[in-house]
Amino acid sequence: MHFRDLGNALEWQANGETLRIEAWGPDAVRVRATPGGPVLDDLPGALLDAPPGGKPEIGIAEHHATLVNGALTVRVDADTDGSVTPYLPATAGRLTFLRTEDGAELLAEQPAHFWWPGPRSAAPTGNGYHRLEQRFRAYAGERLFGLGQHTHGMFDQKGAVVDLVQRNGEVTIPLLVSDRGYGLLWNSPAVGRVELAETGTRWVADSARQIDYWVTAGTPADVLRRYADATGHAPELPAWAAGFWQCKLRYRTQEELLEVAREYRRRGLPLSVIVCDFFHWTHLGEWRFDPAEWPDPAGMVRELDEMGVKLMVSVWPSVSPVSENYHPMSDRGLFIGSDYGPVAHADWPDKGLGAYSAQVAFYDSTNPEARRYVWERIRRGYHELGITVFWLDASEPELKPGHQTGLRYHAGPGPEVANLYPRENARMVHDGLRAADETEIISLNRSSWAGAQRYGAALWSGDIGTDFTTLRAQIKAGLNVMMSGIPWWTTDIGGFHGGDPDDPAYREVLVRWFQYGTFCPLFRLHGFRGPSQVLEPAMTGLPNEVWSYGDEVYPILVDHLRLRERLRPYVMEQMRAAAETGLPPMRPLFLEFPDDERAWEVDDAFLLGPDLLVAPVTAAGARERTVHLPAGARWTDAWTGQEHVGGQTVTVAAPIERIPLFVRDDARLPLHEEQA
Repeated sequence: MHFRDLGNALEWQANGETLRIEAWGPDAVRVRATPGGPVLDDLPGALLDAPPGGKPEIGIAEHHATLVNGALTVRVDADTDGSVTPYLPATAGRLTFLRTEDGAELLAEQPAHFWWPGPRSAAPTGNGYHRLEQRFRAYAGERLFGLGQHTHGMFDQKGAVVDLVQRNGEVTIPLLVSDRGYGLLWNSPAVGRVELAETGTRWVADSARQIDYWVTAGTPADVLRRYADATGHAPELPAWAAGFWQCKLRYRTQEELLEVAREYRRRGLPLSVIVCDFFHWTHLGEWRFDPAEWPDPAGMVRELDEMGVKLMVSVWPSVSPVSENYHPMSDRGLFIGSDYGPVAHADWPDKGLGAYSAQVAFYDSTNPEARRYVWERIRRGYHELGITVFWLDASEPELKPGHQTGLRYHAGPGPEVANLYPRENARMVHDGLRAADETEIISLNRSSWAGAQRYGAALWSGDIGTDFTTLRAQIKAGLNVMMSGIPWWTTDIGGFHGGDPDDPAYREVLVRWFQYGTFCPLFRLHGFRGPSQVLEPAMTGLPNEVWSYGDEVYPILVDHLRLRERLRPYVMEQMRAAAETGLPPMRPLFLEFPDDERAWEVDDAFLLGPDLLVAPVTAAGARERTVHLPAGARWTDAWTGQEHVGGQTVTVAAPIERIPLFVRDDARLPLHEEQA
C-alpha cells in the first residue's frame, strides 16, 4: 500500500484498489475508487471540468495522508491505529471529511464490519462490472435534503430508502445536503439506491465500474453555489416564462386551442403559454402535427404570437413501428438496444391501430447522432413554424417493464447509465435550439438528472393525485428539487389524475393549489379532469381553464393571475440570481436563516426569493394557518399590515380567497393592486 501526491490529487493504492481524492473547485473534492486497476476518466457523470480553485495542500505520513482544499480537509487512514502491525481491511483507506477551520468531523466513511468488507465494497456482476457500495457513518439528529423529487411525503430525507431510478413522479438527482455543513453528489447515473438509516448511510450502484462522488463543505447556500459551479449554472429564465401557462389533457384541435387563448384575451386575462399535448401528431415518433386536426399550425403560431402567447408542444421520445422514422432509426442504431435483440420497450396506442397498441421503441438520448436525428425532425415539424418551447414528456423513459436489465445505451449498459436519459433528452432540445441561434431556451421535463439545469431543463412533478394530501407532499417535493440544484420547477396545479370542476370539495383543492402555484418558479395549470378514460388517441378531459370552476372560484383565480403579473419583475430577479449564483428562487426557510433551529423543521412554507414568505393552506375547510416566522428579521403580514418580530409562531386568518404572505424587513413588493 502507498500514497502518491499527484499535485491536485492524493492517491492511495492497496490490494488492487485505487482511491483518488482530487480538489474539484473551492472547498470541494471528487472521490473515485476502483476495485481493480487505475481510475477511469471517461465514465459518464454530472461533473464538468474542475472549477478554478487554489492548489490543495497535501501531506503524507507513513500511515495516513491529508488533502486540504479551502474549507474542506480530507484525511485518509491507511490502517487502524497507525502501527506497523498488519492492518484490518475494513479500515484501510478510510476517508474522513473535516471542516478545516476547527477540525470538526462533517462526514466519515464507516465499514460494514470490523474485518470485511470495508466502507467501499465491490461484488462482481460480470465483464468488469460490480455491485458497488459506499458506506458512511450516521449522525444522531442529522437532517438531509435534496435527492430530487419523490412522492413519499418527506422533506427531511433522514430515514428514507430512495431508489436511484427514474419513474413518473420519482426523479433521481443524487445531491444530498446536510445540516452538518456538507453536500454530497453521488456522481453516478447507475441504477441503485441510497439508504439514509439511523445506523449508517449506504449508496448502492447495482452494476457499475467505479465509485464516484463529490463532497463540498459549507452552509446549504454554499453547497448550492459550489454545486452549480461544478455541474453547470442554469441559464436565465426567459422573461415570458415567468407568466401563466395554460394546459389541459388535451386540446384536440387547432380551433379548440385557439379559442381558449382568444377567451383569455377577451376576458383581459394574462396568458404567457398555452400547451398542445400528446396525440396531436400523425404517428408517435413523427414529431409533426396531424393536418386533419391542425390544418394550419403556422397560422396558429402567428395568431398566438400576436396575442403575446407562446405555443408549447408535447414531444415524446418513443417511436411507433408505423412511424416513417422507425426503420431509418432502427437501421442506424439510434434506438435504445437490448441484449436480447428486439428494441420494443413499451406498448402504446397510436393512430390507425384501432383498439390495438404498438410495440414502441425509444430513441437513445445518450447517442449524439440520435439526438441530432430527433432534433432535425423537431426542427422541420415544429421549429420552422416558429415553435421554440418543448414539453419533453415521459422522459424517464417510461419503459415496460420499468427496469434497465439487458438494455444497451450508447453511453453503456442500462444498469450503469440509465439515469442519464432525461438530462440528455433535454440536451437534445438545448443543443438544437442553440444551433438554430435561439437565445431563450427552456424545456419542460417529466424527469431529470444532475446537471440538467445547464441545459435549460425545467421539471414538473409528473402525474399526481388531486387531493390535499398530494398538495402537501408537493410542497415538500418542490423544496427538495430546489435543494437538488434545479431552479425551474412546477406542479400540475390541481393535480393530474381526476378532479371534478363541479365538485365543491375539489374546487377548494383547486383554489388552494392555484394560490400555491402563484408563487412557484413556474405557474402552470394542467390536469386530466373528470373520470378515468381508456388511453387512446381521441381521449380528452373536462375543461380546465380558470373560468371552468364556477362563479365563486373565478374571481379568486383571476386575482392570483394578476398578483403573479405584478410579481413577475421580482420573480425574474430571483431567476437571474439563480443563474448567477445557483441559489433557487423558491427556498426552504433554513436556506436564508440557517441559524434558526425551527426553520430547519418547516416543511409546509417557503420563501420566494429572500423577501417573501409563503404559507400555503393545505387542509379542507381551513380558514386560518399557523406560520413560523424566522428569527433574524421582521415580518409584515401582507394582508393586515401587522408587523411581527421573527423567531415566533403566529396564527393568521386564511379565508378561501387568500394565502398567508409575509414580507421581510423593509422589502417593498407589489402584492396589492394600485387604487385608481
